[in-house]
Amino acid sequence: MTTQGEHTPTPGEGQDGRAGQRIGGGLGQATAAGPADPRRGRLPAGRRAVGWVVMVGVVVAGGWIITRPTPGDYIPGLGPSRQDATRTPPVVGAPPPTTDPEGLNADNLFPAQRPVEVAGYKARRGGIRQGEKCDEVLLDRTQELLKDSGCRAYLTVSFTGVDHPVLSSVTVLRFADQSAAARAADTLRGKPGVVAFMLADTNIAPAQSGGEAKPGSEQRIEAVGHYVTVTGSRPGDSRPSGTASTPASAGPTPSASAGDFNLAEATRALSYAAGQPFVWM
Repeated sequence: MTTQGEHTPTPGEGQDGRAGQRIGGGLGQATAAGPADPRRGRLPAGRRAVGWVVMVGVVVAGGWIITRPTPGDYIPGLGPSRQDATRTPPVVGAPPPTTDPEGLNADNLFPAQRPVEVAGYKARRGGIRQGEKCDEVLLDRTQELLKDSGCRAYLTVSFTGVDHPVLSSVTVLRFADQSAAARAADTLRGKPGVVAFMLADTNIAPAQSGGEAKPGSEQRIEAVGHYVTVTGSRPGDSRPSGTASTPASAGPTPSASAGDFNLAEATRALSYAAGQPFVWM
């Protein structure tokens, strides 16, 4: 109930009965009745969420590119150590075609910067011989044991024990199928010592006579899928006859620790490491 001359205020009017006047008429701008809308200039919630997702995605992607590990890195993303990066093991022969998915690539199978470690035995890669003429792995190439065997390529890698003065030589032969690999393995087992033993400098060590050979230094021959691995180990002073002695700083020196057990241990460990990539092939 009102008296004559009075009226009920409507929304937007001040206490004095006058309607608030807009200044500029825009959303969120100051009016005579109060301050500007604090929400002015903010993006809708949906757009803000999309913006954050994009920013997080860019940061994550950038971090993955920076820290993606390289094969052979000691610490993923930081690359090989400077000392190991300066060492280039000698290589003899032509590398496998890059288009061959089953090519015997030493850098993929045995990265130079990463020691092979199996059951506590550690060894570092040395020289490499590779090619498609498989008879090149034989100590006496005139025998031509692998000429018609179906062998398509070979890879021979030398290893030096990290904690033991032991030298090892690993040869991997690739065949057309499993039956050809099995037949070749039987042929090689029938000729002990027929596969050449390669040293770290890619030179071929002379054949060991019965008096020189030590227990555990025999070659281990395994057929794995359509591959054959041949592994052998010798004491750390093994070198071709007529060559100069290896300086002490260049590698391990012979000692009592290079006994029968270490030779057998090295051969067994490296034979396993060489065949493991081909178990399912």
